[in-house]
Amino acid sequence: MAPAVSKLRAEAGFGALPRRALAQYLLLLRRYPVLTKAATSGVLSALGNVLTQMIEKKSRKKENSTSLDVSGPLRYAVYGFFFTGPLSHYFYLFLEHWIPPEVPLAGVKRLLLERLLVAPAFLLLFFLIMNFLQGQAAVAAVRAHFWPALRTNWRVWTPMQFININYIPLQFRVLFANLVALFWYAYLASLGK
Repeated sequence: MAPAVSKLRAEAGFGALPRRALAQYLLLLRRYPVLTKAATSGVLSALGNVLTQMIEKKSRKKENSTSLDVSGPLRYAVYGFFFTGPLSHYFYLFLEHWIPPEVPLAGVKRLLLERLLVAPAFLLLFFLIMNFLQGQAAVAAVRAHFWPALRTNWRVWTPMQFININYIPLQFRVLFANLVALFWYAYLASLGK
């Protein structure tokens, strides 16, 4: 079989779809970096909430409720699109310029800045926005859940952010954090239950 024919058949097969999707994602990332990261954050945040609801429903088999609470994924999509995606994009750019890789102990400095300043601010923003979108007062939720969530955040996210900040290419850092956040949002959603 001629090499051109076998290449054509390989591209028409199952493996072609992920390659085309990745190529399209990379193109969108180059052309519209903030919008692409915002959309990705919105979709993955909503997916995280859907997965959380599915897990909760499976653990409560006694209830006959099979419907999805659409307001949860919508709130998470809004938070991901308008806050997580854009803010993370600009934070990682800022971090790259403010503490360049050639600075001594750059990885440690970046991690400390992110963990001690940005993580608490992001978590507070999460509680404020989510409670606002639910039409609830945020003060009680922050008082009840902020410190336990922040301590868990430091345990869960510190190794992930070390990898993200130091080893993941800049254009993929928001995506990497969003993939980790699929599980993190499940934890945060469980706090409200």
